[in-house]
Amino acid sequence: MTRDANPKLAIVDWDYNAWGNKYPPFDLDEIVPTRIAEMLKAPVFYPRMILEGGSIEANGAGALLTSESCLLNRNRNPNLSRNEIERRLRDYLGVREILWLGDGIEGDDTDGHIDDLARFVSETKVVTVVEENSDDANYKPLQENLARLREMRIGNRKIDIVILPMPKKLVREGQRLPASYANFYIANTCVLVPAFADPADQIALSILRDCFPNRRVIGIDCRELIWGLGTFHCLTQQQPAV
Repeated sequence: MTRDANPKLAIVDWDYNAWGNKYPPFDLDEIVPTRIAEMLKAPVFYPRMILEGGSIEANGAGALLTSESCLLNRNRNPNLSRNEIERRLRDYLGVREILWLGDGIEGDDTDGHIDDLARFVSETKVVTVVEENSDDANYKPLQENLARLREMRIGNRKIDIVILPMPKKLVREGQRLPASYANFYIANTCVLVPAFADPADQIALSILRDCFPNRRVIGIDCRELIWGLGTFHCLTQQQPAV
């Protein structure tokens, strides 16, 4: 794959199978990137690999975070090895370093999207959710992810880790909901943060305000939105300016 010395807007059309064939039919969803490219008259690249936006988190400077439970799941790309997946990420996203976390949170139908776990807030700073209640199902996987982050490097630098709390367990109609403060959305002048009428809401907002001093950090009640098994980052997709 060659890269244009004068980059223009282009679209990478990753394959899509509704989070591991969970919600068929998805044939019309699968062709959306190419249809948008036709509208914008933009070139399209086809990696021939299933990938969802919420499964990757980039720092904009060559590093990418993802999770094994999602990207290495056999319901996504059973014919691709870890090395082959990494090669496609490097070729089509322009990243150099790929940092792997482990499992996602309970109730997440995406098999562990990174946007519920850990997010870059600068080139070498990551906010990550941690469950403090050892009786909660999320305690062990989130502690293990934290331990991994503490061992990671970007270039020769250790990652600066900021810990976000988790809201208390939310259950609706017998189903655990994947509520996480990490599912915030970064806009040009503000950051939209999911809130859950939980005592930890204000703690999470305060932490994120320190991380984004030049943006307005806004908490919005997502107790109804999370019933769809996601919040702000899950329902948005940025388009880079050129």
